[in-house]
Amino acid sequence: MDPTEKAEADRRFEEALEATGARDPRDFYRQVLRELKESSPDGYDRAVQHFQTVLVPGIASGELEPLGAWREYGRLIAEVSQPGNTVEIDETGRSRPYSTTSPLDRLVLHIPRERGKRAILISLPQRPSPAQRATFELLVRGKQRLASG
Repeated sequence: MDPTEKAEADRRFEEALEATGARDPRDFYRQVLRELKESSPDGYDRAVQHFQTVLVPGIASGELEPLGAWREYGRLIAEVSQPGNTVEIDETGRSRPYSTTSPLDRLVLHIPRERGKRAILISLPQRPSPAQRATFELLVRGKQRLASG
């Protein structure tokens, strides 16, 4: 991968994060990728290939909008980890099928088809509503009680 291209993609992504106040998902995605490397080497290779040939060049060239491109990358990682459906949760807690044009104030989760598997976080709003926070705690973390306070 061209280091100049990577630096430009990083710069554009950082600018988009700063301009919108969106959360940076990269640490979480790295964690999922580490797990994927162990559980599905083919899925891991697919995710790395996408990162190197689609995500970085697309953001660096300006062809891809950085926040949306990273969210789609997170969705790809989730899909190769656990086949399922991606949904968005609005501030009221209502779920609907995910759209690539979904606003940044939506909680985006990938719900695995396999029963008993926890949802995979794709995107968490900067300030989740109480309903979004409760959904995240239950479906991603598996907590059935919210902390008081």
